[in-house]
Order: sequence, then structure tokens, then C-alpha cells
Amino acid sequence: MQVPIAAIATAPGRAAIGIVRVSGQGVDAIAARVLGAEAAARLAPGRALHCRFLDAEGRTIDDGLALLSRAPRSYTGEDLLELQGHGGAVVLRLLLASVLTAGREFGVRPAEPGEFTRRAFLNDRLDLAQAEAVADLIDASSEAPRAAASRSLAGEFSSALDQLAQRFTGIRAHVEASIDFPDEEVEELGLAEARRQLDAAAAALDDVLRRARLGAVLRDGLSVALVGEPNVGKSSLLNALAGREVAIVSQQPGTTRDRIERSIDIGGLVLNVIDTAGLRATDDEVERIGIERTLQAVAEADIVLELVDAGTASVAPAPPQRPRGSQGEDGKQVAPAPSAAVAPPWRQRLGRDAGGLTVVNKIDLSGHAPGLRDGALYLSALTGAGLDALRAELLRRAGWDRTPSEEGVFLARARHLHALQGARAHLVAARQQLAGQAAALELCAEELRLAQLALGQITGQVTADDLLGEIFGRFCIGK
Repeated sequence: MQVPIAAIATAPGRAAIGIVRVSGQGVDAIAARVLGAEAAARLAPGRALHCRFLDAEGRTIDDGLALLSRAPRSYTGEDLLELQGHGGAVVLRLLLASVLTAGREFGVRPAEPGEFTRRAFLNDRLDLAQAEAVADLIDASSEAPRAAASRSLAGEFSSALDQLAQRFTGIRAHVEASIDFPDEEVEELGLAEARRQLDAAAAALDDVLRRARLGAVLRDGLSVALVGEPNVGKSSLLNALAGREVAIVSQQPGTTRDRIERSIDIGGLVLNVIDTAGLRATDDEVERIGIERTLQAVAEADIVLELVDAGTASVAPAPPQRPRGSQGEDGKQVAPAPSAAVAPPWRQRLGRDAGGLTVVNKIDLSGHAPGLRDGALYLSALTGAGLDALRAELLRRAGWDRTPSEEGVFLARARHLHALQGARAHLVAARQQLAGQAAALELCAEELRLAQLALGQITGQVTADDLLGEIFGRFCIGK
């Protein structure tokens, strides 16, 4: 059992209840000094004890509930004591100080961010994917990411990865049997079964990867940049999507000189919508800087909405755009193609990232009907006509046109996607080693082993201390 750690486990500020928790060796002695010997003797796992909390001189700090959990059946896998008192900042600070004083001989110290959950991982109470789901559950900003984080915390993501790893093990058994028993008939039967299982494993891995990609979009949100020439209604569209006035709207060109960002929840998916400076030739230094920042926002965006004025621009179909990080059928990164809707001088600066969706605004002044047709979406940011069609199209382009709870997405992080893509690359390489007449069995088995290692990086079976420090360092103190 490790040196004990202690921390305030509730958020700062005034509240009805505040919690101080301590985990590690010496919990019983700490309880005897903070609660008094008589009260501490009545502590038992699964029982809430009402008692006084004392300082080092035996004076009452507060009264509340004490709960004891024994290793290994606790959150951290160690002996764990929670003291639930009133949620005043001074009360909790004094209570924590009393705990630290009482445990001085055992080396008790304040917990680092995420250290309770890190110990839960190190003591096999949670795997790494579940531990990360704890932080995602705390940070969830809407129902959909909360549900996805809960599924990962319950072990659904880890279970899917374990099933994949078991598939890889079974395939390796067939391949290695062919190595150990080189009889041609046995070898051919083994290789045929290995090829069949490899194809099935690849399909299963692709399904997990697809659900993880959706989960990554759900967790991180989707960046949507509004671009176009001045006075095409970018700020008006941002206000309409947000449902309130967050950007200044004016007929004077160049009103928006810097990027304005707002997070907007659409169908459970968070969109980070960026209103940018109007793109035009200008001698104004401030406006020029704003335009440079617009070009940067376009390069970083997952989806670009290029606004044009229905009364002044001709509209041609714009090609569909995949969210950043999506892949084509061959597994290669797919860059969005440019739109042919308009061709002002600044378009060359946008390059291929200028693709996305052409949005024809101000249809209330032109007589166009709202909706999506011919690769462009017609709407009026002023009247709201066509806004629902835009929301639906954004969800579709994000791959979020199905209910997240029914889809069973995994709230994945960038490192999860990287590991899954690595596993898929090794699986493809393993299949290639079995192709043709001269199968390289040893190389195939090695690729399968590497695929398993890639999956193990997600759950923490294979990990490095610096990675753990980065992951748990982002947690709040006390968790």
C-alpha cells in the first residue's frame, strides 16, 4: 500500500456538502486522530458514521459523515476514508489540514491532480480507457457525451478492444500452427481459416474505429468556420445559430475584424462556430490581420461554410467535405475539394481547404426557396428559413445523423484513434503476408502481435510513465 494522499474532493466555493478524502496506509490511525478513538472504532465498510471532525488539539472543526472502504474494494484499491462535512471553504481547508497533521508519521501528503484515479488504474480497479472516461464524464457538457462517457466507464469500449485482441490471438494460433506443422494440407487449411478470420477481424476493427471517430467528434466538438466577402451575413448566421446576438451586425463592410467563436449544441453535438473577418482586398492594417486570421481558421476548421449573397452571386454545386481526420476507402487522408461557387482573388490563398458547403444567404431578398439543392444550401439568417436544413446538413457531414445513444459511440481521444489506426495498419500488413503462394507466416504472426500491442496502448496494458503523467495531470485535484 502506498504513502497516503489527501485532498478536498469537491469543487471550490460555498455548498451544502464538502468532502475530504484520504487513501493509502495509515487510514485507521488518521481516523482515530481526526474522529476520536471511540468514533473511529465504530467505523466499518459499508456504514456511514455520524461524528465530529477534530483538529490536532481536539477541538471540533465540523460534524458530518465518515465512510470507510477497505482495499481492494474501494475506488483507489487502497484503504480509503471520506469525510463529508459542510461545504464551506474554511471548514474544508481546516479539515484537510487536520488530516495532513494526523497522518504526518505515515508521510501523508496533498494529492496531485488525478492521483486518486491514477491509483485506481495502477491497482487494477480501472483500465486506462475507463480512467480517462472518468474525466470525460466530469467534463461532459450535454447528455450525449455524458452517455458515451458512462458507457466507456462501464467498460464497453474496453470490452470491444478485448474482443478484438482475442480475435488476433485466435488468428495467431492458426498461423503459428501452420508454422509448427508444415504439412501442406494442414498448412493450407490453417491459412484459409486465418485469412477468413483476418477479414472478419478487419471488419470488426473498422466498426470500432468508426464508433471511436464519432466519439472523438462528440468529445471535442466540430470546428465550423464561416467565411466569405464582407456583408454576406456571416455574423447574422452566427447569431441565428446561437439563438442570441453574440456578434455585431452592421451594413458597414469590415465590421468583424477578428475571429469570434461560440460553442453551439445541435442535436447533442457541440459545434465551435467561428465568425471570421470578411475576405477582400484592403489597405487597412487591422482588417488585413483579421483576414490572415480568417485564412488560419479555414485551415484549422473541420467544415467550412462559405457564405454568398443570394442577390449578387452565381452559385454552382460545391463538393461534399469530410470532417478533418476522416479517411477514404483506401484508408488515406481525404482533403476536401474546392468549391466552384465563386472565385474572388483571395480564393487561391484558401487552397483545397476552401471546400465544404456553399451557403446562399439573404434568400428573403431574392425569392429563392430554402433548402439544400445543387450542392448549395439556401437560407435566410434574418428570418430563419433554411436554418433547420443547415443544422441537419452539418450533423450529416459530421457523421452524426443517427442518435448517439443508439449508435453506441465510444468517447475516444486522439491517442485512441492513433492506436486503432495503427492496429488496422498492422492487420492490413498481416493479411498481405498471407496473400499469394509464398505466405510469410512469421511476418504475419509478428504483425498480429504488433496489432495487439497497439490495442493495449489504449487500455494501459502497454504504456509509459510520461503518458500517465500527461493523462492524469489534466484531472481535477481530489479525483
